[in-house]
Amino acid sequence: MTASSGRAVGEPGRGSTALLTDHYELTMLDAALRAGTASRRTVFEVFTRRLPEGRRYGVVAGTGRLLDLIEDFRFGAAELADLGARRVVDDATLQYLADYRFGGDVRGHAEGECFFPGSPILVVEGTFAEAVLLETLVLSVLNHDSAVASAASRMTTAAAGRSCIEMGSRRTHEQSAVAAARAAFLTGFASTSNLEAARRHGIPSAGTSAHAFTLVHDSERAAFEAQVAALGPGTTLLVDTFDVATAVRTAIEVAGTGLGAVRLDSGDLLELARATRAQLDALGAAGTRIIVTSDLDEYAIAALAAAPVDGYGVGTALVTGSGAPTAGLVYKLVEVDGRPVAKRSIGKPGHAGRKWALRRRDPDGTAVAEVVRVGRPPDDAVSTTDRPLHVPLVRSGVVVGREPLAAARARHVTALAELPATAHQLQRGGPAIPTVFEEAAG
Repeated sequence: MTASSGRAVGEPGRGSTALLTDHYELTMLDAALRAGTASRRTVFEVFTRRLPEGRRYGVVAGTGRLLDLIEDFRFGAAELADLGARRVVDDATLQYLADYRFGGDVRGHAEGECFFPGSPILVVEGTFAEAVLLETLVLSVLNHDSAVASAASRMTTAAAGRSCIEMGSRRTHEQSAVAAARAAFLTGFASTSNLEAARRHGIPSAGTSAHAFTLVHDSERAAFEAQVAALGPGTTLLVDTFDVATAVRTAIEVAGTGLGAVRLDSGDLLELARATRAQLDALGAAGTRIIVTSDLDEYAIAALAAAPVDGYGVGTALVTGSGAPTAGLVYKLVEVDGRPVAKRSIGKPGHAGRKWALRRRDPDGTAVAEVVRVGRPPDDAVSTTDRPLHVPLVRSGVVVGREPLAAARARHVTALAELPATAHQLQRGGPAIPTVFEEAAG
């Protein structure tokens, strides 16, 4: 299948994903089976207690990947043999795991939605045995992808319509790079440098050359001539290996005034971009674009707002969540056999009972609050200004929530536009809207 029609082509995890988990998930299961509590009906919720310092909102990402991984959460012969050899669990638990299939329900925020503290972005319902085993997998996917997406959304907002290119592959784990490219595209990045992300998720890929390409040739001119001969005059030439002004002049001499773009990767990017734009225009290359790279983040992008820049390449800051490499999401038990439960730890309070999330809006359609309804789902009594956020993702163990990545990308545009203007500010501040808990009447 393609990225637009279901499971991504070549997605790792077509085998078992069952050991992508923590040891204690299985020891909890082992003890619960012995105690007779494994079959109790439970509700787990995924939420964050707080946003990273200074952030105004978070972005839900990774849901599409997670659904595939849940579907592949099976204990095959190899996994069972490993657990048995290391005596992680007893024989009775191994027998249970041999037949394990998640048969419960999952609902949550649709991918691309914005989220706020306390609001359940994912709800997992099933037996304790079914649901507890998914904890680590759920958190590892959503924490990583949502952290990258939240940072990427701030970057595309700061870019104000100028294109952003994801190029962080060499700054993270090889599979994290693919997931990061997906999360960045979801929140508005135009393309990725990662070819596996392009193949697997249908994201446009882009890239031309590095400084090594220039240095391996006898001269900068020779390097430009070789690149243009191979890729055509519409290519992007890297012009800061030696002297930028000299390189720009050589680039136009080699490629002509139809040169696609030049890239600046060092120095004072604001001043270099201004000087380069003036030089290109004077040389008759008014249509040649300027792309800047060099350890950019959302603040550096915003600082270049007045510069004649056409696009940004972002790497390290993107794949590390721009200083917040995890979304801080937790997976907590809130109901057992219909009875609300919650931990009462100091500094880590919980809200008992199953919940549903709504986005409350004013008459103009601007969000004013994240409403968490406790006790029963929204019904016709809910105001038309309250937009339900939860959608079904898994029903009775069957994935029902798959959608094209393009749908999540479009949803993020709408969700972000719904937030108040303060959400788009990069200055430090609290969540753009408050989270309000409402007990269901009756």
